[in-house]
Amino acid sequence: MKTTTWLKKNTCSLEQRTVAISGSTGGIGRELCSYIAALGASLVLIDRNRKKSEALKDELVCRYPDLSVTLLTADMSDPHSVDEAIEELKELPIDVLICNAGAYSIPRYKCENGYDNVFQINFVSPYTIVRRLLPNLRERNGKVVVVGSIAHNYSKSDPNDVDFSTRKKSSLVYGNSKRYLMFTLSELFKNELEVGFAITHPGITFTGITSHYPKLLFAIIKHPMKIVFPHPRRACLSVLLGVFENTQGSEWIGPRFFNIWGIPKKKKLRTVKSEELEYFAKWNEDKTNA
Repeated sequence: MKTTTWLKKNTCSLEQRTVAISGSTGGIGRELCSYIAALGASLVLIDRNRKKSEALKDELVCRYPDLSVTLLTADMSDPHSVDEAIEELKELPIDVLICNAGAYSIPRYKCENGYDNVFQINFVSPYTIVRRLLPNLRERNGKVVVVGSIAHNYSKSDPNDVDFSTRKKSSLVYGNSKRYLMFTLSELFKNELEVGFAITHPGITFTGITSHYPKLLFAIIKHPMKIVFPHPRRACLSVLLGVFENTQGSEWIGPRFFNIWGIPKKKKLRTVKSEELEYFAKWNEDKTNA
């Protein structure tokens, strides 16, 4: 199916709506911004790189002269920066929050709050933003969309090593953080009546997050990756669909075939058992009572 046909069938106007996107200047984020701008929404670009945000704003406004774009600088590895971003977001009329920012294989260190920085970027920061922005989203019957990953299959949560700080393999560390993001928020929204929620994933696509391989290896594989796997403009359609559809319980929205190729489809997630969901629900309970 052509993308234009799919868009007509699965999306509608977002005029008078404001959509905030973290990691907005990356491959998936940039393409999302383009689609959402075309649907008439106002945009809030949440990104750590101000220059890239300004360049993206200029590009989007050039294409869509009536577009309203707000820039919000936030470093997801810095809890203080995230706190400041949340206070700014509370002052904006956010209707849809898309938690897209992520990090895979980067230099590891402990953040000020004690968490591994990959866990902080991929889970703790977006989770904190969602929790603290919920009252505002309820007032607007809003929506939260999180970008998960098939990498969550690579691990199972370990209460004795929550952030996988003792693990060295990037796929395990990244997968664990995405597992927390997907299932902890799924449990949080299980009984939520006023704010919609969707877990989405783009499958495998060629973005900056895939450039973690050694330079020589990356130079060899990057062109085949571009040929074999969907372009970010196609891959991000799963996330875009999450703006319009909710997921319930253990569901997610992603590529139809093998979670890698094809137009987006809602599927059952069979990668987590009830006892682990109970653990994620307990995480929410502890944060509520903290």
